[in-house]
Amino acid sequence: MNDKVENTGEKGHTAKTGYVLVVSDANAQADYLASSILHHAEEKKEGPLRIALSGGSTPKRLYELLGSEEYANRIPWHRVHLFFGDERLVPHTDEASNFHMVKEALLNHVDIPFRNVHPMPVLEDAEKAAALYQAELQAEYGSSELQKGKPLFDIVLLGLGADGHTASLFPGTPVLQEKQKWVSWSVPSDAPHTRLTLTYPAIESSRFVIFVVSGESKTQIIREVRDGDKPYPSAAIKTEGELHWVLDKAAGGE
Repeated sequence: MNDKVENTGEKGHTAKTGYVLVVSDANAQADYLASSILHHAEEKKEGPLRIALSGGSTPKRLYELLGSEEYANRIPWHRVHLFFGDERLVPHTDEASNFHMVKEALLNHVDIPFRNVHPMPVLEDAEKAAALYQAELQAEYGSSELQKGKPLFDIVLLGLGADGHTASLFPGTPVLQEKQKWVSWSVPSDAPHTRLTLTYPAIESSRFVIFVVSGESKTQIIREVRDGDKPYPSAAIKTEGELHWVLDKAAGGE
């Protein structure tokens, strides 16, 4: 790749081949994504719109925008189900909790039915918590087996760590080898808290996977992930639908 992340014009299915969109800044990222979610919510006529949310400061801008007057009353929240891509095993009231962040930024400001919000359970027993969330996903999906052509999620939002992790798929953790379970857990060697995370099979069962990344500090890791020469966890992400990278200019190397 060149020094800048190029807009490939492709609509691929993997982290390497996915479509790249570079916008001016983090606010423009939030604008683009909020507009896209509104479009998908209006476009989907059958069944709920299932979105797996990401943690992090960049998605937080999106959630705040969705909870603002501009969008709060335009999204058909009764047809939207919100799930989580990963979660630290801390209380939902903890500042480190992804659910807590989403609640403060979005859920407190929109009229979404309680039953449409699906936080990951936080238990001392990570294996049990993962099994409970998988059972919840399977109940919503209507099957215990993922089926091609019937995506589990309409949209999966993902971030990207400096070490190439995404969701809580960290380098060197056993969850990277998981081929059957939809939800599992990991203990990163260089970050606090045991985490629950969606696995590769669950993320792959999606209409859209969207990496949302901002900041100059991410330019190099984006380039390496898309080059595909190193075994970063994020480089193995794929979807049966379309994979998009939505970057600000700094992350895009511009």
